[in-house]
Amino acid sequence: MAILETQELTYVYSPGTPFEKTAVDHVNLKIEAGEMIGVMGHTGSGKSTLIQHFNGLLRPTSGKILLDGEDIWADKKKIRDVRFKVGLVFQYPEYQIFEETVYKDIAFGPKNMGLDDAEIKRRVLETAHDIGLKEELMERSPFELSGGQKRRVAIAGVMAMEPKILILDEPTAGLDPAGRDMILGHIQAYHKRTKNTVLIVSHSMEDIAGFADKILVMNKGSLFCYDDTERVFSRAEEIAEIGLDVPQITKVFIELKKQGLDFGKDVYTMEYAKKLLLRQLSAKEVK
Repeated sequence: MAILETQELTYVYSPGTPFEKTAVDHVNLKIEAGEMIGVMGHTGSGKSTLIQHFNGLLRPTSGKILLDGEDIWADKKKIRDVRFKVGLVFQYPEYQIFEETVYKDIAFGPKNMGLDDAEIKRRVLETAHDIGLKEELMERSPFELSGGQKRRVAIAGVMAMEPKILILDEPTAGLDPAGRDMILGHIQAYHKRTKNTVLIVSHSMEDIAGFADKILVMNKGSLFCYDDTERVFSRAEEIAEIGLDVPQITKVFIELKKQGLDFGKDVYTMEYAKKLLLRQLSAKEVK
């Protein structure tokens, strides 16, 4: 059974007014436990509206969201519990930091779950390690840290609640390439340790091409595709047509195909491209 499912999920902003807009339109999908999923779409595609339904920040105009098979809106009193199970990290989360120390900021969520001090400490230190924060930083003010460290503190605060599903909205926005790779690497480490479901929202296919099990693409409020990563990248030209930028290496192989060198449609990482080229060169040497 899917850990998260939407059934005909629809959301309309400002219904019955001149500003009425359908942001999510009859979306049906099933997300399995333990998957790492990339969520993509151009600005205004509906991807951010979609993910805000997953933990009950938005209530559907129509349709359902099922968490472990249960409608999250069946009992409004339980929606707080849903937000502990489905953690959402907004874009630029470092602006939400407010506690006196790094430790207290990461501990805020677990504390509100009513956990004891020992369990809170375990979660804080374990999560800090996952996200690359040294233990000696725990008693420092988060406002003394670098921008990248602040972001990791904010992400750790949601991770420490140990949600079954962790959703990160553009976690690398505004970071330089080194900072981007660091954040993504730490998210991968968290996923590997916990085996929890992780969704990463991004404009950049380059960011998620190397590690996403599946990719969900939104377009004009509808689900354009949701499939295994390689199958999604086999539709690279279609994806480019809806305004998404495919990885540079994919563009190179599309051009090679136009020149008569067809390596297939699913080249989306440098490592895979390297293997294909070496295989081709080896075959020519044998001849």
